[in-house]
Amino acid sequence: MTESVDMNIFLWIVAGLLAAAFLAAGLTKLTQDRRKLIANPNMAWTQDFSARTIKLIGTAETLGALGLILPGAFDIAPILVPLAATGLAVIMIGAIITHARRKEPQAIAINAVLLILAVPVAIFRFGPNSF
Repeated sequence: MTESVDMNIFLWIVAGLLAAAFLAAGLTKLTQDRRKLIANPNMAWTQDFSARTIKLIGTAETLGALGLILPGAFDIAPILVPLAATGLAVIMIGAIITHARRKEPQAIAINAVLLILAVPVAIFRFGPNSF
């Protein structure tokens, strides 16, 4: 029983950290003009994508962040939690590919950490630690 409670707490903490990171990243992409994003050295990759695609990525990140927390917190369609984590993991795989093509190792490392954090949430919220 304690092991299950400990895993649940761990998954909530990881989901909370992921949600904060993806909410910030998603809202930045949604609220900033593409030219402003391109001017930011950490967001130079945006020059490879249309404004519409950047908004789509920002929307997916924002919805994923909300999907990590709200369904579990309100016990409404909790299957959305592992689905959100899976979706964010897929986004991070795409981000890693994009940054690898651009030879941006620091960004790859950040995306890899987010991917590594999203995978256990996706796996364990589908399994025995689902809500």
